Amino acid sequence: MSTPDIRVEKGHAEPEEVAAITAILLARAAAQSPATTPHRGRPKAGWRRLEREPGFRAPHSWH
Repeated sequence: MSTPDIRVEKGHAEPEEVAAITAILLARAAAQSPATTPHRGRPKAGWRRLEREPGFRAPHSWH
């Protein structure tokens, strides 16, 4: 007997429900193109933490 690829951790799923979620997962996996390059993102966060900012910022400063 082989081990199943998908296992229900909590509750009870009917075979039709397991088949439906398997079909959805396979369709999503097939829709992703493997030839795309991964997104590098930004080197640092686009937001700032206000508790790390100084309390006063001069009106003529660049930051």
